[in-house]
Amino acid sequence: MSSENTSLVPQPGHLYVVATPIGNVADLTERGRAILGGVDLIACEDTRTTGAFLTRLGLHKELVAYHEHNETEAAPRLADQLAAGRSIAVVSDAGTPALSDPGFRVVRECRRRSLPVVPVPGACAVISVLSASGLPTNGFLFVGFLPAKSAARVTFFDQHRAFPYTLALYESCHRIDKAVAEIVTTLGPQRVVCVAKEVTKLHETFFVGPVGEVQARLAKASLKGEFVLLIAPADFTL
Repeated sequence: MSSENTSLVPQPGHLYVVATPIGNVADLTERGRAILGGVDLIACEDTRTTGAFLTRLGLHKELVAYHEHNETEAAPRLADQLAAGRSIAVVSDAGTPALSDPGFRVVRECRRRSLPVVPVPGACAVISVLSASGLPTNGFLFVGFLPAKSAARVTFFDQHRAFPYTLALYESCHRIDKAVAEIVTTLGPQRVVCVAKEVTKLHETFFVGPVGEVQARLAKASLKGEFVLLIAPADFTL
């Protein structure tokens, strides 16, 4: 590995894709903190959220909003600044950018222009849950957030009923109970799932087992927080 990719000092004209903690601030890597403290500019989903996070680290940086509603227009502007020699970090509100979060378009723009892009790895909710779930991890399909409408979710579950690897997705606290109920109806109550909420936070909880049992446990639990949902292959048993 080149010294460039292991350096704690940001280089001019480089875009750094920096993973931030998904709940526990202590999960920020030493390199992540150094890069955030050294870049000229940080592009972030929400300047208030990132500003508060940086304040906890004792850092004060120039921030620019870069989110799903403006990234098509913002990506070329950020690339222009990189081409002019500025160093930029892109972050999401939590976790790894570009995975169901903003980041893809500015990275693509940089690749189109042959501008250097450097990953600064760290926390990722879906990887964290996969590693602790007990479900198969020899292969998985990450699909981000499923559609808001029930019929579309049911169609997805039905189309992937025989998928040979683990399905991994994010779900809203407003729909997690509905999605689990749809899995029971579509794939059957014995299908093994993992529902994890508030990973790395105070109320971190894992519900793992046949989906019919998980559904019953969820009915007695608080559904506040952020959820990751894993669905095991049909032939898998704990």
